[in-house]
Amino acid sequence: MIPFTTLTSVAAPLPQDDIDTDIIYPARFLLITDRNGLDRYGFHDWRFDAKGCAKPGFPLAEPRWERARILVTGTNFGCGSSREHAPWALAALGIRVILAPSFGEIFYNNCFKNGLLPIVVAAGDHAALLEDAMSARSMTVDLVAGEVRRADGGVVPFSVDPDRRAALLNGWDEIDMIVARHLADIEAFEGQQRRSQPWLWEGEETHAA
Repeated sequence: MIPFTTLTSVAAPLPQDDIDTDIIYPARFLLITDRNGLDRYGFHDWRFDAKGCAKPGFPLAEPRWERARILVTGTNFGCGSSREHAPWALAALGIRVILAPSFGEIFYNNCFKNGLLPIVVAAGDHAALLEDAMSARSMTVDLVAGEVRRADGGVVPFSVDPDRRAALLNGWDEIDMIVARHLADIEAFEGQQRRSQPWLWEGEETHAA
């Protein structure tokens, strides 16, 4: 994954509550497993009509928000099914941060696994951030400092689970995390196993070469 430290971007508003994963990524496209090009299916039915023509008014299709990498959304964003295509499509659209009062639990977990940063914000802070997004103002999300810095100088603090924070800062997936945290234990185990069960390692050097 690409490491995340700070991000400055215009934020796009999606103020509706209960935007589920079928809105983010419709079920009829689930047979597509290649992540390349998934941006065309993100929010598909909000962006296109039955003939495939663009609908007016969708924020990410409007010039002032088309380069937005931050979303400010309503409550319970990403509820519904567990499809991992939803964060894949958001990432393909260029989204890296989502600010909301609450998230669907599975979607929230899937975001971290795919390099997205979902941030839970209190109601008062959410209202201010949504106003910024509606006005196409830029903001900075600083994972190192744990704060969102608004254009008017206001600061919204946030916290992230330490392991997830470390993974995003370093660009680690789950395997990278295990190696980073437990490499010495892994190497000690492998060394002991090579000595006690050498037949398990026959041909390993040749294969590695």
